Amino acid sequence: MILQLGTQTQAVQHLSSAATIDGIDLLLKGGWILAPIGIISLISCYLIVVKYIEIKRYTKSEPKIISAFHSYLKSGDLKQAVATLQAGSSSYSRIFYHATRSIGKPIKEVESSIETAAQIEMNKMSKDLHYLGLFAGIAPMLGFIGTIAGVIKIFYDISLSDNISIGIISGGLYQKMISSGLGLIVGVVAYSGYHMLNIMIDKYMNQVEEDAFEFINLIEHN
Repeated sequence: MILQLGTQTQAVQHLSSAATIDGIDLLLKGGWILAPIGIISLISCYLIVVKYIEIKRYTKSEPKIISAFHSYLKSGDLKQAVATLQAGSSSYSRIFYHATRSIGKPIKEVESSIETAAQIEMNKMSKDLHYLGLFAGIAPMLGFIGTIAGVIKIFYDISLSDNISIGIISGGLYQKMISSGLGLIVGVVAYSGYHMLNIMIDKYMNQVEEDAFEFINLIEHN
């Protein structure tokens, strides 16, 4: 009885050790395709962090500047309104700086000035985001290619050894499925980052549109 328990304990310890080793060597067993997937994951994470910081900087709230701008605009002091916006560093300040300088021209020209300035700011914020969309599609496909290449190699080895063993097939197959799993994970991260950042931009631009509508109404009634 004691010998059986000892044997079972050793077997469990052996399996635990093997699982640990497999966990450490898991990435290495995925094959060469993990190299480009790894590069894509690093670039994707870098872009997500950098663009998030950049978009937050562009869309930061400047309540004092906005309040002073509205106050000067209502009082008709365009010079101070323009000077107030020049002191700002957000997209809002730059957009309405160009809009304020167009006051006195036909409303269509003012609206066009706002739209052009808003489009320029949106292009700045969305710069390089298309790479995340590209990586979101490429990473899973690379993982799938790695798995298919691994399966082809498994069956090629079987044809050479003439040994159709479940152990050979499953052992090689689970290793090659690593590339598909990591490819999907990287793809999900890139896809999520791409849409999260675009949602931030869209939400901000919707707010700018609302403020632009109020701005047009204000100058029309003054």
